[in-house]
Amino acid sequence: MARRVRDTNLETRNGRRVLKIRAKPYWRALERGLHIGYRRRATGGSWIVRRFTESGRYNESKLGFADDFQDADDVKTFDYSQVLKKAREWSESEIRKEAGLEEKQDGEYTVENALRDYLKHYSVEGKGVAFTKSTIETHIKPALGKTQISRLNTKKITDWHHDLATSAAMLRTGKDAENRNTRPHAADDADAVRRRRATANRILTILKAALNYSWNEGKAASDTAWRKVKPFRNVEAPVVRYLTEEECTRLVNTCPEDFRRLVKGALLTGCRYGELCALIKNDFNSDANTVTVRMSKSGKARHVVLTDEGKTFFETIMGNKQGDDFIFTHVGGEAWKTSHQKRPLIEACKRAKIKPVISFHVLRHTHGSMLAMKGVPMPVIAKQLGHADTRMTEKHYAHLSPSYVADTIRQNFPTLGIAEEGNVRKLKAGKQ
Repeated sequence: MARRVRDTNLETRNGRRVLKIRAKPYWRALERGLHIGYRRRATGGSWIVRRFTESGRYNESKLGFADDFQDADDVKTFDYSQVLKKAREWSESEIRKEAGLEEKQDGEYTVENALRDYLKHYSVEGKGVAFTKSTIETHIKPALGKTQISRLNTKKITDWHHDLATSAAMLRTGKDAENRNTRPHAADDADAVRRRRATANRILTILKAALNYSWNEGKAASDTAWRKVKPFRNVEAPVVRYLTEEECTRLVNTCPEDFRRLVKGALLTGCRYGELCALIKNDFNSDANTVTVRMSKSGKARHVVLTDEGKTFFETIMGNKQGDDFIFTHVGGEAWKTSHQKRPLIEACKRAKIKPVISFHVLRHTHGSMLAMKGVPMPVIAKQLGHADTRMTEKHYAHLSPSYVADTIRQNFPTLGIAEEGNVRKLKAGKQ
């Protein structure tokens, strides 16, 4: 940590108030070749910084106003300790520029520049970028895009993050952002508040990833501004929806033939919709009883293990498909595309009397949940589902696993005889 440079004339308001009003700044050396200056005016002072360059002259820059008549906000108005930090960050940025480590362009390097560079890198890594790009365009660029990285601060990011949590939720009604409908923020609905905060955290994660990339590439002098911004706590909902075996059977029986294959494939493999749509005949290995997901959400390939039932299913639907033919197609042979699964799943859920209607991702959760309830270790489930580590797996499925605590309580707590039965009986679902 840089040492604090003391100066009785500049450190306090009272000290600066006795200085003479003049155009020439009062300079204080921070280190060799680096100075901060205070310019005293009748209406209040301002801070400037200068640095001696290799060309033999000083390079100066205005940092902001002094807190002579208003409290410091670390944005436009700075106290003495804040301006010391700001001056050193500016100096580090200038040194990086001279060394060719920080991009020089018209104006300063902005958040929008950082987002652009991050998306380019993200695409090269082979990961899906549609959601990230949409989030950036909708929630980050409009508010922060024009802000210079050097002028970004913790308060500005925190205020933006909190505004996200209280803003109206956008509904998926079209690609045109100007015509999107919104749902007003319900401050009295605890679950709605939790969901909005969880969304704000996910958006913050994308911003931090972009800014960290720019910092690692030497295009930002410091990561302090965003590193200090903390996400909302206890807002994720770890309990996920899954189908029972009976519901799985009812759902499968109500699906049209081509969509039924997709649903079965999801339940038997735990694959995402996009992963299933991309599978080709050569991805199925009947000798190893696996299907290979060549490009998953993480950007890495994985081998999904099939049970005997799963192997039989894939062998049955393969027919006379060739090596690079898609395994899952519509009746006419065309490939399944983005969002093609939504309408048939809604209709199938209604016929199967599954309420509320599920998303296709619930089929993946069903696969993971059934493994957990059978006592399969979390690392094995993580491997099967393609999670980078067990954190996500444990978050979603650990509560379903048999445990010493649960087993001990159920074996030892006495039967009190107080669970009186009513005269209401559960009706069995009719045959589909």
